[in-house]
Amino acid sequence: MKSCRRLFLRCLRLGHRRKCRFLGRFLDYLRYGRLCVVSLAYNSFTNSDVIIDSLFEPIYWLVDHVTRWFGIVFVALVIILTSSIVLIVYICVLPLILQTYSTSWICWHVCYGHWNLIMIVFHYYKAITTSPGYPPQNKLDIPSVSVCRKCIAPKPARTHHCSICSRCILKMDHHCPWLNNCVGHYNHRYFFSFCLFMTMGCIYCSISSRVMFQEAYTAIETYNQTPPPSFSFRERAFHKCIIYLWVLCSSVALALGALTLWHAMLITRGETSIERHINKKERKRLHAKGKVFNNPYSYGRCQNWRIFFGVEIEQHWISRVLLPSSHPPDGNGVTWNAPSWTQNKQKSLLAI
Repeated sequence: MKSCRRLFLRCLRLGHRRKCRFLGRFLDYLRYGRLCVVSLAYNSFTNSDVIIDSLFEPIYWLVDHVTRWFGIVFVALVIILTSSIVLIVYICVLPLILQTYSTSWICWHVCYGHWNLIMIVFHYYKAITTSPGYPPQNKLDIPSVSVCRKCIAPKPARTHHCSICSRCILKMDHHCPWLNNCVGHYNHRYFFSFCLFMTMGCIYCSISSRVMFQEAYTAIETYNQTPPPSFSFRERAFHKCIIYLWVLCSSVALALGALTLWHAMLITRGETSIERHINKKERKRLHAKGKVFNNPYSYGRCQNWRIFFGVEIEQHWISRVLLPSSHPPDGNGVTWNAPSWTQNKQKSLLAI
């Protein structure tokens, strides 16, 4: 009887301890929440941007982690979709071109189509495998404009921290999930060239298969007629493949074409996507003071394109732009001096 009473009292004591422990933890969470609210409400450095960033921090964390883990899926999706279009062109479109077109048109289609395909594959492979460039970690004498708050390391001009890659990127433009890689100093040219040639390839496929698409769409509309048309399984598969090819290529041409035009405008201005927003704010700030903003990394429209593609002489427009080329970009991404072959030279300045 005494042993049962002791066991009962021990259980009550254990339950009381668990209850007190749970209550203490709950009170700790309340104190922590109150501290966060007070720090946001009464901090002299707090403004609306800080509060909004703090509220959206869980969403940013979720997007960063989803993008990081699904990057491989996006790359596989690009490879699968591109391969399916290439197979349809070889199996369905090319035989009709060889049967119906003249010799000159056949040569043009074969040469242009394969050249465009080689440029797409080369630049996509280089864009996903080339490192965007990272600031040197062991050197303490590198010129920097600030210190990264997350890496706790000097941050050179035009360098920004990527929350998905968890490190600073030289001349960072953005993190591309379709590459599963950041677009930075050393692979920016590969990324833009891939977008450009992929857009050109999609437009080419859409125009080349336009008549076949119209015929296939008309044939598919007759599938539910009575009596049904006498199309074989092969003919039905052909019709659906042509529809799939035209719809996918036209959609990608519109979406990727708009992205390519946006980046072409940035290259013309000598900016990256991040610098576009920074320079826009700085332009407004200086305009309010009656001053004019001057981008220290812009050397004129033509010179910006030459620097971006690495065109030092006229022959490089063919060997480095129209043909696959692995030449590195000008500079090391840490210091930004005007190339020796540019006509309009500017002093080396640091970004804002």
